[in-house]
Amino acid sequence: MLRTGVSPGHLTYPFLFKASSRLFDLKLGLSVHARTTKEGFNSDRYIANSMLHMYASCKDIAHARMVFDEIPVKNLISWNSMVDGYAKCGNMELARQVFDSMPDRDVVSWSSLIDGYVKAGGYKEALVMFNKMQGAANTEANEVTVTMVSVLSACAHSGELEKGRAMHDYITRNSLPKTLVLQTSLVDMYAKCGAIDEALKVFREFSVLKTDVLMWNAIIGGLSTHGLLEEALHLFSEMQTTGIKPDEITYLCLLSACAHGGLVKEAWFFFDCLEKHGMAAKSEHYACLVDMMARAGQVAEAYEFVSRMPVEPTPSMLGALFNGCLNHKRLDLAEIVGRKLIEMQPDNDGRYVGLANVYAEVKRWDECRNTRGEMERKGVKKTRGYSIVV
Repeated sequence: MLRTGVSPGHLTYPFLFKASSRLFDLKLGLSVHARTTKEGFNSDRYIANSMLHMYASCKDIAHARMVFDEIPVKNLISWNSMVDGYAKCGNMELARQVFDSMPDRDVVSWSSLIDGYVKAGGYKEALVMFNKMQGAANTEANEVTVTMVSVLSACAHSGELEKGRAMHDYITRNSLPKTLVLQTSLVDMYAKCGAIDEALKVFREFSVLKTDVLMWNAIIGGLSTHGLLEEALHLFSEMQTTGIKPDEITYLCLLSACAHGGLVKEAWFFFDCLEKHGMAAKSEHYACLVDMMARAGQVAEAYEFVSRMPVEPTPSMLGALFNGCLNHKRLDLAEIVGRKLIEMQPDNDGRYVGLANVYAEVKRWDECRNTRGEMERKGVKKTRGYSIVV
């Protein structure tokens, strides 16, 4: 357009900012911003709002705030973009400050704040805001479908089964459209809260021809987490029959199930399937295999596997191996792994205590005292144990 000599107008730039936002291309957005400044369009509220949304989407909160502060007459879109920007950056304190300052709110305002709380791990705050939204927001029921996905995620991560059931009832009562995303969220919520029968019921209510890999992962992962290995493997077979291709998360769920069920041969089969189907194993896949071998008593093989992995071992991975060494009385390997854990986490009191206990087990009292002494010299304090009576 520029090369043909046609000058862009005030209606052109919002589309360019939207394109930059969808591409998460901050450099491109900054270039367009510079041109709007040169052309004198910055005072246009629609351009400013689209620019603000672009910066918020690209998590450039400093530029977003600058644009927001320069808008002479802010409308709801301006305020919503600012709340969304802070929420996307995880700064929920400032997101809430802007939200509370808004002269008016709509479902987008509430959704941005609720989703921000969920992504920041503030699940209880998200549920509180949803309850307030029901009493304050003048919105049609079908407008809150996106919000419900965030709320169900909050219920899932906080284990609030009864609240999750209440949300399900709300969806039914208000005849919200049963989209794939919403149904998947319901399956995930019930599965994470341990209500497997209800998760399966919601899963079966949806036509398998309309499902995707995310919904299958939610139900297979739920079954695996709760030790229902045969059911998980059966659903995996059914998934393939329907033509849904498994992804890395599917195999991670299956590997986790095999690790907890002691299915060594099956675990290796699924691990090999990753490479066979053109997927690269990630740290989590390797961790499942190490955990599986450690549980099965194959600690020497697990140690060798860790030594030749193409990824760096994580503390949790070595922690699983360390526990396997203790459980199966391979204290020689436990010492090596324990030392490595202290190197990786020199401020973790549990690592010193674990290694000291290994030395105590084999009556190597000098090393036991030295390990405790090393802990004290580094100023690492042992966390006191405590009990909770429910």
